[in-house]
Order: sequence, then structure tokens, then C-alpha cells
Amino acid sequence: MTGEENVVDPEGEPAPTPAGPLHAVIPKSPGFWKEAWQRFRGRKLAMAALAFVALLAMVALFSPAIAGTKPVVVRYKGRIYFPAMAYFNRHWENPVFANDKFRKRYPKNLEDKDPESWAIWPLSFNDPYRRVQGNEWAGRPGNPTQDKGRPSRLNWFGTDQRGVDVFAQMVHGARIALLVGFVSMGIASAIGIIVGALAGYFGGWVDTLLSRLIEVVLCIPTLVLILALLAIIEQVTIWHMMTVIGATRWTSIARLTRAEFLKLKQMDFVAAARATGIGPIRIMVRYLLPNALAPVLVPITFGIAAAILIESGLSFLGFGAPPPNPSWGTLLSAGRSNYELWWLIVFPGTAIFLAVLAYNLIGEGLQEATDPRLRDTGD
Repeated sequence: MTGEENVVDPEGEPAPTPAGPLHAVIPKSPGFWKEAWQRFRGRKLAMAALAFVALLAMVALFSPAIAGTKPVVVRYKGRIYFPAMAYFNRHWENPVFANDKFRKRYPKNLEDKDPESWAIWPLSFNDPYRRVQGNEWAGRPGNPTQDKGRPSRLNWFGTDQRGVDVFAQMVHGARIALLVGFVSMGIASAIGIIVGALAGYFGGWVDTLLSRLIEVVLCIPTLVLILALLAIIEQVTIWHMMTVIGATRWTSIARLTRAEFLKLKQMDFVAAARATGIGPIRIMVRYLLPNALAPVLVPITFGIAAAILIESGLSFLGFGAPPPNPSWGTLLSAGRSNYELWWLIVFPGTAIFLAVLAYNLIGEGLQEATDPRLRDTGD
């Protein structure tokens, strides 16, 4: 039967004849990234890990509103202020509170110096840097110290030996964990992608020189370099640590990028781009890099987990983020001196374990979703 013949429907009436020949509708195939996301989304463990990392990022971003002793928003003497922003940067706290001699004690001072003031407070009235004193909040006792600081209604995860709330330190310490992971691997990714792209695209003596550079950096232990830096620089900050981690963790990224560029530069679309007169930089950025990025994302994700472990290990040994920066590794180090303070080991240890596990699961999910050889294993 052709498309021009009359067709009779079940009731006997002739069906309308199509105006022209019938055409099959071919569905458009999804792009690589869309298909990879669909496959990644089908892995429950990887999606759960991604949700946990997103939750961790939200905790880090809104940490001043979760735990702190500074108001999130306050109306003082007819003006609106945001004192809790000082937890991100101490210079962001308006100087009016220092001029009025608040001395970081807000509840009573707000009531005494401006009875018409109002404030929105964090969920947990505890500071990550200091002990809450008695009656600092009306009718509230001071935080317990030493081995008396067990988890309680006021201190959900207990307190350390100095009486500083553990929950507040862990909430604000999430910023350190995320910063170390993302900033250090951001540096490593930039170096690794540039070095690998240049080596893979140009080849020849450029490839030989950069490959030898990669081998030299592979011989430098990250921990030894950080400890050497501690001996040279008088005041080491968390940014120094992130720079060192990033400057030594790019080698695997560079090797993968080089391999992808060596393979892709032989493709027809690259030859066509060269024939049209497009320069090498634009070819690398516009044509090669988007196609080489998928396998590079996997070591970046695993590198974030490794960076968190390195920072936690250094903090545990006393070489991590300098005080008063709260860190999960620093809490573990505090619990090492007295194992009766089990809450100083259980809660930060669990946080480190879950964060590292989440990034590893995300990396594994990305690898299975983007590698054609592994795609069928999760279906």
C-alpha cells in the first residue's frame, strides 16, 4: 500500500489521504554530555554522593547562619547590618560595633545600647573560635571544658578542651575542606590541562621537554614539599598549602590531556580546521579541549578527595590551617591527646570519611558514565 491510497477506518469511512509521501521521523540523538548525565543519574550511589557534596557546599556557604554568636541580620540605631559576615572576613564586620565596645558580645550589648534593636540569630548560638561564657545569652550557662563537654542540648557535638563548640567548628571547617579541595585542584587542573595540551598537540621537542617536566614533578612528594615550605615561610596560611598541593597534583591530569590531544589531533575535523586557516591555540581551545575534557574530569574529582585527606592529615599532625581557622583535622588532633573525648574523634572523623567517600563515588560514576568501555557495566 502506498501513501496515496485511500485507507478505510474501522467505521467504514475513508480516512483522509495524506497530502504527500510519508516521511519517517528520526529522533535526534542526545549529545555526549547529555547522554553522560543520563548514565550518571542512573547510578544511585553517585547521585547520593553528589547530593551530599551539594549539602556540604550549602553548609559551608551558609555556615554563619547555622552556627555563630554574631547576628545574621541586625537593626542597630536605625540601620541594618550583617555582623555574621565577619566569619568569612573579619574586615566585613561593621566598625560601629567595635566603636561601641561590643567586644564580640552581641545579645546583651544590643539590648543595653539600643533597646529598639532587633536581630536574627544563627540556629546554634556557639562560636567556632571561642568559648561561650555564662549568661552571654540570657539564662544560658557557659560551655563546659575538658572532659565535661559531652554532646548536649546546647552543644550538639560536644565541646573541646577549651570549651569551644565542636559542631560550630565542623560547620565552619567545611569551608576549609571545600576550599582546599576546589582551589588546589583548580590550580592543578589549569597547570595540567595547559601542559598536557601543549605536549599532545605540538609533539616533538615540546612533548619531550614537557614529559620530562611531568616526570620530575612526579618525584616530588607533596607532604615533604609542604613541610619544607613550613620551615621557610614564617607565617604559613591555608593559601600556601593549597598552592603547594595544586602545584604537585597536576601530573595525572597532564598525562590524560596529552593522551587525548595526541588521539584527537589526528581526526578529520582538526584537519578541516587547519585547512581553513584556524590557528593552533583556537583549535586546541575550541575543538580539542571540549572533546578531551570528559576523561580529565575523573582525576580532578579524585584529586579533590586526596587534597582533603592531605589537609586533614597535616592538620592532624599540627601543620595544617593555622589557628584560629577551624579544621576537621585539627579537631581529630585535639582528640588524640585524650581518647575519653570520643566526640572529638567520631564526628570530625566521620565527616572526613564521608567527604572523601563522596568525591570518590562521584569520580567513579563519572568514569563509568564517560568511558565507553565501562558504560555497560552499570546498566
